[in-house]
Order: sequence, then C-alpha cells, then structure tokens
Amino acid sequence: METYFQKTLICLLVLCSLGSIINAQNVHDTATVQKPLQDSMLTTEVQKSKLNYKSLILPAAFIAYGVAGLSVNKLKQLNLSTKDEINEHQPKKIQLDNYTQYAPAVMVYGLNAMGIKGKHNLRDRTIIYASSQLIAAAFTMPLKYLVKEKRPDGSNTLSFPSGHAATAFSSAQFMFREYKDTNFWLSISGYPFAVFTGVYRMLNDKHWLGDVVAGAGFGILSTELAYWLFPKIDNLLRGKNKVKNSLSSTMIMPFYQNKIVGIGLVKTF
Repeated sequence: METYFQKTLICLLVLCSLGSIINAQNVHDTATVQKPLQDSMLTTEVQKSKLNYKSLILPAAFIAYGVAGLSVNKLKQLNLSTKDEINEHQPKKIQLDNYTQYAPAVMVYGLNAMGIKGKHNLRDRTIIYASSQLIAAAFTMPLKYLVKEKRPDGSNTLSFPSGHAATAFSSAQFMFREYKDTNFWLSISGYPFAVFTGVYRMLNDKHWLGDVVAGAGFGILSTELAYWLFPKIDNLLRGKNKVKNSLSSTMIMPFYQNKIVGIGLVKTF
C-alpha cells in the first residue's frame, strides 16, 4: 500500500510535470498560430519583443502557492506533514540535486555541439541563459534574507524560496524555449530533471514543499523574462559595435592645405 509520503511525491511530480508541459504546449500552440502571420522581418522582431502573458500564469500560480504556504495554516500543515513523512520514511540522502539543476542547460549545449541546433546561436543563448540566472538570483537571494524561513533541518533561515528549484526550472524552461519550434518532445525533456531536483531538496531536508513550488515559479518566470529582454540587450550590445564600426569605416575630417580650408570624407571599405 502506498504511503502518504509516496503519494505526496507522486502528486508533486505529476502536477509540476503536467503544469509545465501544459504551459509549454500553450506557448507552442500560440507560436504555431502566430507563425503564418509573420510576413516581414519587422513583424518578427515586434513579436519577439512582446511578453507572452499566458506563459506567466503557471509561474505566478506556483509563486502564489509558495507565498501562501508561509502564512496559510492548511498549507503550513501540509509542509509539516510532508516533512514528518519524509522523516518517517527517510530515504538515503544523495547530493545529485546539486548537479541536476544544471542538467537541462548542459543538454542544450551538448545537443548543439552534436549538430541538433536550437533556436539561438552560442552567443545569443549564452546571453539569454546568463540573464535568466541573474534574474533568478535577483528574485531568490533577497527573499531568503527578507523572509528568513528556517530550513527543515534547522541549519539556517534561508529556506524560502528554493534556489536549486529556481535554477533547475529556469534551465528546463530554457531548454523548452530553444527547442519548442523544432522538436516539442525534446524541448520538454528537461522538466523531469527539474522535478527531480525539487523533490530531492525536500528529501535532503533542505526545503519545505512551498519553498520548492515557489522556486519552480521563480525559475520559469526568470527564463521568460530573459527571452523577453534579450532583443533589448542584443540591440544594446550590437548598437555599441555599430557605432564603433561606423566610426572606424567613415570619417569626416576638416583639412587645411596651401591656404585652403575644406572638409574631407575618408571612407574605408
């Protein structure tokens, strides 16, 4: 007979996986509908810079659940009962969650190296992924010190939200965004690693259930914001190069020769 602990982990696995896949499928369907409408480069660029608010529903719900778990009695009781079941049926602690949080991102770079190209080149996807991790850290680190929730093992007061879960789900969402247009099932293959990471943060007695769910929400949100911000960051970086190249290739210079004053144009091809 299944224990309450097993049922809780199974439910968490199913809900997170289904939620992420449904969210991914909605974004995929939206992109499929919009694609025939992109009849010019200008339309494509405008669509890239728009934030798809539907993709924010799931992370917002995860974050709301985690925040509610800090004060709503029934959710706090669920956190405690989950911890009690973990302690009663304590599996062997492993530290794989320190590595699986990065697995989806590593898979993206590995697949590209094997010739299975994603949506962006090395430079662009690196900027996007780095941005997502900076955004995730900007969300989670201040909250840890503001909320000051004690970890289940009592080691410190930096439990909420889970930084590992945020990294894991931001990485999984990064993989989804890179491959959703070419191979949908491949694009969602990073989510099981994210769920594994979140579950093992609880098994290792480092986080409450609400911490992990909130971390997942912040992770997905961070990647969505990174993709939204990328065209702006890219334009800023390329804009500096354009100015630099423009100055080096074309120069207007005044001159004075044989008592004649004029303006000369120097063009480098």
